[in-house]
Amino acid sequence: MTLTASDVSAASAAWVWTPPGCEIVEHETYTMVRLPDYFAFDLSLVSFTPTGPLGAAVDAVVERARRFGVPVLDWQVLISHPAGLPAELEARGGTVKMVAEVLAADLSHGVPALLPPTVDVSLRWATDFATARDSVAIQVTGFGGELPPEERIELMAARESVTVPAGDRGTLVAYVDGEPVGTGGLEIADGVARLTGGVVLPSWRGKGVYRALLDARLGYAVTHGATMAIVKANTTTSGPILLRTGFTSFGPEPVYAVPLG
Repeated sequence: MTLTASDVSAASAAWVWTPPGCEIVEHETYTMVRLPDYFAFDLSLVSFTPTGPLGAAVDAVVERARRFGVPVLDWQVLISHPAGLPAELEARGGTVKMVAEVLAADLSHGVPALLPPTVDVSLRWATDFATARDSVAIQVTGFGGELPPEERIELMAARESVTVPAGDRGTLVAYVDGEPVGTGGLEIADGVARLTGGVVLPSWRGKGVYRALLDARLGYAVTHGATMAIVKANTTTSGPILLRTGFTSFGPEPVYAVPLG
């Protein structure tokens, strides 16, 4: 299998992020999510498929977003979106908040060979409360936000105790000498492994912990029928690692902060 730009663009567009506990607004041309308070941001546009004039479609999203009473809408411009979308967002005061890079790898021939970590890493699926809490705590350190309520973490663990053995999705936590040092998740849809939430604590970076998490997730993906892996990677942390391990870049997906005041 040779990955094409259209394959990866379609896989990126199909990846609609709706985390548990969020309020979802679905429209025929967009999907918007209002995040729980413990996330680092409030409101995110997770899909956009305009059918008419682009400016009018953008205005409709912004007007709906204003009804939430939050100051900013985070809008990720996908590689499948119309070329004129950045200019439309900038005309409404939007500024680039961060840039993710779409990376993909062909898994049809198995998992690419990865260098082993330089420390002894053990991995656990977050199918119990303690491991799930470790995963969330690491993500808070890496991405911001706050720990969710304990009952939310319990629900996360209960859900993954079902989805991991089913081959649908899961979250791994990396430990060194019993200390949680990194985490990363994935979900599998239509033969595509979507890698999510990969982060290693700053003091443990450069030791191969991320590679260990990546190798295990790709192995799980191949075992459960995935032929492509896709990541929306941070260009300064996970991105360079993924490029060295056989992933290919298919372009940037900047996140615009669009003011709603």
